[in-house]
Amino acid sequence: MAQATFEEISASDFFYRNRDIAGLTNPSRSIFVAIREVVENSLDAAESQRIPPDIYVRLSFEAEATPDTQIYKLRVEDNGSGIPPRFIPSAFGQVLYGSKYKLKQARGTFGLGGKMAVLYGQITTHQPVFVTSSTGQEKIYSFKLMIDIQRNKPIILDRKVIINKENWRGTIIEFTLEGDYLRAMPKIIEYFKQTAMVNPYANLTFVDPKGRLYKFIRATTTMPEPPKETMPHPYGVDVELLQRLVQITEYSNMADFLKGHFHRVGEITAQKFLEFASINPSKNPKKLNHEEIVRLMQNLKKYKDFLPPDASCLSPLGEELLKAGVAKELNPEYLVVHQRKPSTYAGHPFIVEMAMAYGGNIPKRNNFVIYRFANKIPLLYDEASDVSYRVISAMNWRRYKVSPDMPIAIVVHICSTKVPYKTVGKEFISDRPEVRREVANALREVARQLQHFLTRQEHVHMEKKRLGIFSKYLPKIAQFSTTLAGKDRVPDIDKLLKSVQKYGAEES
Repeated sequence: MAQATFEEISASDFFYRNRDIAGLTNPSRSIFVAIREVVENSLDAAESQRIPPDIYVRLSFEAEATPDTQIYKLRVEDNGSGIPPRFIPSAFGQVLYGSKYKLKQARGTFGLGGKMAVLYGQITTHQPVFVTSSTGQEKIYSFKLMIDIQRNKPIILDRKVIINKENWRGTIIEFTLEGDYLRAMPKIIEYFKQTAMVNPYANLTFVDPKGRLYKFIRATTTMPEPPKETMPHPYGVDVELLQRLVQITEYSNMADFLKGHFHRVGEITAQKFLEFASINPSKNPKKLNHEEIVRLMQNLKKYKDFLPPDASCLSPLGEELLKAGVAKELNPEYLVVHQRKPSTYAGHPFIVEMAMAYGGNIPKRNNFVIYRFANKIPLLYDEASDVSYRVISAMNWRRYKVSPDMPIAIVVHICSTKVPYKTVGKEFISDRPEVRREVANALREVARQLQHFLTRQEHVHMEKKRLGIFSKYLPKIAQFSTTLAGKDRVPDIDKLLKSVQKYGAEES
């Protein structure tokens, strides 16, 4: 019997062998994912500085790869914060290295996005990535990079420094990749449209391989408040996190340890919890053994009087910006938006925002048009697996005088420090009870308001119909009445018609 061989592989090597995990499952899906991930990095870079994003994306045909796939060059330019030169090689050449591992809302959560796109480009075309960036200082730095997949390290092939005469700030990334744009095109165009909807303060420009220009102009320069970094909530910790906090803590007693490392834990809350857990407030946390750390974690979960997380670590759009984005892209006849109060699941705060639009550019179909977003990311695949789709499908729409064949679009946006995605590919949100409840409550609120609108519209329609009947038959009734009465003069019916028209006008 052959003896088993054990070996260690790097993070880059793991994702090289298992790129399906990140959504790079086929040529059309892969080119969509690559564009999405790089654009999202650019949006985050601009928003972190409260700069209305200006993002330019160009996809150019390079060569035929196989009968079904082609080689393309992807170039993305932004006006974001830029990257300091010492971080550029690792930011684009080392998997699981990045700036998004802080506890706050961000589009990317795994540190994979841009690197996976670059890694996919390298393994399909064997070409380097070119990165140019400046933080607005005196110099612009340009790198030519490849990834050492076995060691998960960047390989710097070339490095240039350019004088920044115009004080330009931003990042340009350019690399080649294999893909099938013709099949991916509908999803890519839809991605830009939906990104413009949920980022109404952004200018987005896309030039496709045939030179067609797609431009999405911002509707406002108002931007949402950026999220603030926060600490873990007691309900969201596990033994591993507690052990890490114990190892790095600078506090010498348990009361200060709780106040210094956990979200919304003050002096009184810390004292009450320690009394509940039968822990001496003056005990040094570094002297806790493994069993004591496990009991501490269990007591943190059991204690019911911790305050819920606040929403400072989140950056929801807000009702005005969501309304502006939906109105810009759909131009509906009627639009209602609603933002729920912050809620939590497993100690992680989240906010649900909902919009319902009727008429305008919304097509009539057998089902509602559903737009799903998470942390301002459009979710375009696996709709039937998403919690929002399930809630919408289970709703009793007859109660709200709504039918699925009406021209109605439903927009669902969920923002959180940890969106409960079902997969690393970030395409649909799992059906957690807390999230389902908030989505259902938001949906009921906008459905009630749409019901009021449809009821008014029905009443206006009936009044117009009544007015039409009066206008058609009153003159004839007046003429017949005059003849039957043997009179010569027809009675004046204008006053009666005007009173009916006035009433109808007020209703409309």
